[in-house]
Amino acid sequence: MNRRKSARKSSSGRWLALSAAALGTVVVVLAALWLFVLGDGEAMRADASDRQLVRRGEVQYQLHCASCHGANLEGQPNWRERDENGFLPAPPHDVTGHTWHHTDALLFDVTKYGSTAVVGSDYKSNMPGFEDKMSDGEIWAVLAYIKSTWPADIQEIQSELEDTRQQ
Repeated sequence: MNRRKSARKSSSGRWLALSAAALGTVVVVLAALWLFVLGDGEAMRADASDRQLVRRGEVQYQLHCASCHGANLEGQPNWRERDENGFLPAPPHDVTGHTWHHTDALLFDVTKYGSTAVVGSDYKSNMPGFEDKMSDGEIWAVLAYIKSTWPADIQEIQSELEDTRQQ
């Protein structure tokens, strides 16, 4: 009788060890999927309807962008006229500016790398790149915040521009 109990315990122990190993494998596979397929949890698009993303973007905008583009997205005065050094002042990001005339991809690249790197050295602007100051997710959040301040019709026009350029 002791041999039967011993055999059952040994069998139960192996089953438990195999179950634990299988569970561990499942956890590792799910973690890998999360990291490589779903990313690190940061946004990878400017979704103006995502309230949490918009709030995060507003904080980042105030930290990194408001000093030039204005706390209320109003831009610098005379933003269409070059200064004495030939540079364009920071444009507004509200509907009075031209931000909504561009795709999210272009806005992302200009924010990450700076306008000169994206548009070319002929374009004189003081817009730096924020690659070393903000993560990609933070940049997308800022863009979501900016877009969230536009009226619905302007958001729709910009969305259609996105659709047209992605085809």
